[in-house]
Amino acid sequence: MTRAKRRPWVPEALEAGIAERVGRYAALSADALEAELAGTLARHEQLHDREVVNLYAGTNLVNPRAAAFLARSVGSRPSLGWPGDKYETGLVHAQEIEIMAQALICEIFRCAFCEFRVASGSLANLYAFMATCRPGDRIMAFPEKAAGHVTHHAQGAAGLYGLEVHEVPIDDAAFTVDLDRLRHEARRLRPKLIVVAGSLNLVPHPVRAVRAIAEEIGAFVMYDAAHMSGLIAGGLFQDPLAEGVHLVTMSTYKSLGGPPGGLVLTNDPELAERLDRIAYPGLTANFDLARTAALVVALLDIAEHGAAYARAMIENARALGNALAREGVPVVAPEGAFPTRSHHLAIDARPFGGGTTASRAIEPANILVSGIGLPLPPVPGDFNGIRIGTQEVTRLGMGADAMERVARLLADALLARRPLEAVRADVIALRRAFRTLHFVR
Repeated sequence: MTRAKRRPWVPEALEAGIAERVGRYAALSADALEAELAGTLARHEQLHDREVVNLYAGTNLVNPRAAAFLARSVGSRPSLGWPGDKYETGLVHAQEIEIMAQALICEIFRCAFCEFRVASGSLANLYAFMATCRPGDRIMAFPEKAAGHVTHHAQGAAGLYGLEVHEVPIDDAAFTVDLDRLRHEARRLRPKLIVVAGSLNLVPHPVRAVRAIAEEIGAFVMYDAAHMSGLIAGGLFQDPLAEGVHLVTMSTYKSLGGPPGGLVLTNDPELAERLDRIAYPGLTANFDLARTAALVVALLDIAEHGAAYARAMIENARALGNALAREGVPVVAPEGAFPTRSHHLAIDARPFGGGTTASRAIEPANILVSGIGLPLPPVPGDFNGIRIGTQEVTRLGMGADAMERVARLLADALLARRPLEAVRADVIALRRAFRTLHFVR
């Protein structure tokens, strides 16, 4: 095995650790390396599927029947073009998977057009930027303090595509758009696109009012529903298309509970045609039909259980947030919406040294969370917030009683009330009662 060269842009300590493992793997035979791979996967599955309470907002469990479809051989077959007019021959059966997916997506999300050949939510955002803007155009997007996603910013897809990014003004107390300031800034900047929502959404956003401002200046409006897709499908958060956005982008996992991937939704036929051409012959070309088949199974779960699942996620978030506050954890929420109106929660991470610092500190307790930007004073070199999502614990069947226990364990770890090893043992014990997926057909 050829040794990889050192990457000077990677922190030296990290690169040294990676290099040590590269050397170890390079010395293994093919059989030994495959055995190491199998063992690594088994250890990961043991940890995540049996031993942790996963409150990270960007993940979920997938229906095992959907997961089995990911391994089907159709995933290795290319599929270029529209069903009925494929570049390759022999796709008479496989192309039906595309039609099934398209029909279900449009039904569940109440939209006229969808682009499902997208490999991730981040790429879905790039597709939306390309469909509405040209390099050099201005856009406005949520800033980091309002959990604006990196793909909306200069260092992500927006900047890589050559867009000039400006901040959507935020009402810090309300955790959403400051409409008066947005109107003023939009008239001054005249952006081509206004992006609404981000990676933490505690309340619905004023989509209709943003669309009215966009109409004044001839701008498009895009809603990033990467985290909210399951709640939108369940009809219990907000319906951005019905409220006037031109495009909705999203991930197919997270609160939707499907395999990894992305979607772009629209009711505008001109935008739909641009997206179609961006996908093929543009950027997507070949895509994973096995993943598409798995998505169909996941969408069937949502079609049957979406409303109940969305309701349970929100109820669990509210129960967990209130319980955390009683335990002395500094839960942060918009005025009049404590602790949340979604399946997301936010914690002030400043007392714990920052969101990423705190997340890593409690990881040995087998409780998984992540850092996030909040409209609070900053923490130098770190996020000032901790983000929690209830989508996975809800799918495992946890309810209000379990949320009380989770809150106690999380508070024990964050507030250093007990040794992390003791908390970890209790987390593993809790998970023994919650190993079966709910809200699946």
